[in-house]
Amino acid sequence: MKKKYNILITGCGGDIGQSIAKILKGHELINTVIGTDINSITPVKFMIDKFFVVSPCSSADYLSDLNKLVIENEIDLILPCSEVELRFFNRENVYGYLFDKPLIMANKMAMDVGFDKFLTSQFLKDNGMPYPETDILAKVKNPAFPLLIKSRNGSGSKSLFILHDLTDFEYYQKKFPDFIAQELVGKDNEEFTCGLFRSKAGEIRHITYRRKLTGGFSGYGKVEENEDIDKVLKLVAEKLQLIGSINVQLRFSKNGPCIFEINPRFSSTVLFRHMMGFEDVIW
Repeated sequence: MKKKYNILITGCGGDIGQSIAKILKGHELINTVIGTDINSITPVKFMIDKFFVVSPCSSADYLSDLNKLVIENEIDLILPCSEVELRFFNRENVYGYLFDKPLIMANKMAMDVGFDKFLTSQFLKDNGMPYPETDILAKVKNPAFPLLIKSRNGSGSKSLFILHDLTDFEYYQKKFPDFIAQELVGKDNEEFTCGLFRSKAGEIRHITYRRKLTGGFSGYGKVEENEDIDKVLKLVAEKLQLIGSINVQLRFSKNGPCIFEINPRFSSTVLFRHMMGFEDVIW
């Protein structure tokens, strides 16, 4: 008889956490789904077995709050969902295990590279993969328009702007000197989001969607197969020594599939790709 696990999903109030909760609740491998968030106003508490409000990871009480829940609920596995918490564990060099329980997230190298968008471009350049020309905004002297600028360490579209002239450039360069400036490559209808998984044994699996954005998120996606994208994803997984699941975003340029972002976490597409057989949460 297979062991059934008690799993703790932290930061589960957002869209990714809710999707993961739907995947795990009632799955044959899972006995109990416990969830935490810093906010009690979330529908996820009606999707899982138990829900608890905890201190934010910026608080000195965060780890003790989690440890208490792990002990009291006999937790077997811990799966952090929010990017804030993943960045916290990355900064604190917490990988593999937390409170002697397996911690389900990507490996250190994937997180170091993916959470720093400037390092992402350097990683791609160093490994011979197509990449958009990228620099720190304060260092750019002769901008070519249109020019994409975004937070070096942010996520989503809240800190992303497309500049079309020198007036905008000078304004944003003074306002956000630490942002990165990035070449805007490809066409809007040639943007792809890719789920990329690699096991501890080195088995690589991936799924690619041609996507349309809705409010900064993937609102629509069509599964596509492309040998050039497949080769790039395999190379990314190998060069990152990936263990776990990440999300890769790319567009086609004159040099082929051009990666502009690596998100070292489960993606907002995690539920509908699970429904199509790409079960990276379960794997």
